[in-house]
Amino acid sequence: MLHTQGYAAMNAGAALKPFSFNRRSVGLHDVLIQIRYCGICHSDIHQARDEWGGSIFPMVPGHEIVGTVLQVGADVKKWKENDGVGVGCFVDSCRTCGACRDGLEQYCEAGMILTYNGLDHEGAPTYGGYSKQIVVDENYLLRIPSSLSLEGTAPLLCAGVTTYSPLKHWGVGKGHRLGVVGLGGLGHMAVKIGKALGADVTVFSRSETKRTDAERLGAIDYVATGKEGAMAGKSGKYDFIIDTVSATHDYNAYLDLLTRDGTMILVGAPSDPLPVLVFHLVLKRRRMVGSLIGGIQETQEMLDFCAEHHIPSDVEVIPIQQVNEAYERIMKGDVRFRFVIDMASLEA
Repeated sequence: MLHTQGYAAMNAGAALKPFSFNRRSVGLHDVLIQIRYCGICHSDIHQARDEWGGSIFPMVPGHEIVGTVLQVGADVKKWKENDGVGVGCFVDSCRTCGACRDGLEQYCEAGMILTYNGLDHEGAPTYGGYSKQIVVDENYLLRIPSSLSLEGTAPLLCAGVTTYSPLKHWGVGKGHRLGVVGLGGLGHMAVKIGKALGADVTVFSRSETKRTDAERLGAIDYVATGKEGAMAGKSGKYDFIIDTVSATHDYNAYLDLLTRDGTMILVGAPSDPLPVLVFHLVLKRRRMVGSLIGGIQETQEMLDFCAEHHIPSDVEVIPIQQVNEAYERIMKGDVRFRFVIDMASLEA
């Protein structure tokens, strides 16, 4: 076993604190990674507070992991020491079902093995990236393009692929009008990627405070939805809307903005059921769809795309000792646009 240190929530809603635990030893096909940076995803908060149910404690969150290879197993072919690598939301899957064979491991019919808050093939809990090191099968690692900074890459492993995958799958591209609901960790990546794909992007956010950011990121229009009458004249204007918000809000108002045959893509994950009026769908043959991260191949494609188009995530780097403060700031929307933990601070 490999002894390591990290930060963990010991029970639902508890503040994260230092935690020592064991990783498995490096097997024939495993890679040992020194974690350099780990992003903070809103889902880390949901799960650490057991807001979705089924959380496993103690919990070491973190699934936006970048680092350096320290050691490879005897049969590893793809990686060598000192390679820059990433680990996303899952670290294994069944590898034999139709989804896995299609490179869609996130939809594994047996269930993907989550990077944290999951159970491995032996039934042991998985621990994530708020830690010093991690051991991962070579087939579930990503190569970090040299042109991307490590800290700016970490959120791409969740926020980047979560937005890239559905925009690519539903064919968003040149000439399309794309609405992005919410300008947080997911939303700011949707703006950047949507623009790079050729779409005309409009951001919908509650107040005027993020207008300048939206324009800097590439949006051609901005709607402050908290203003009375803000949606006036927008009905039926958008080919696609990607909704990144994780709090309950009025989905019907955004469905009304879609063209005939328009598509609303849900990537945010509120804990409450969605109140949707069916006539917003049936009267114009609109679609409301969902999407979950991306497979290994597609995540690598996304990283290469972001490198080609010079698209890192906008981040605020913090020491691990500020993680609980960061959680509270995320809940208040006080981050531009993703917190990333410098894991060297574990040594402090």
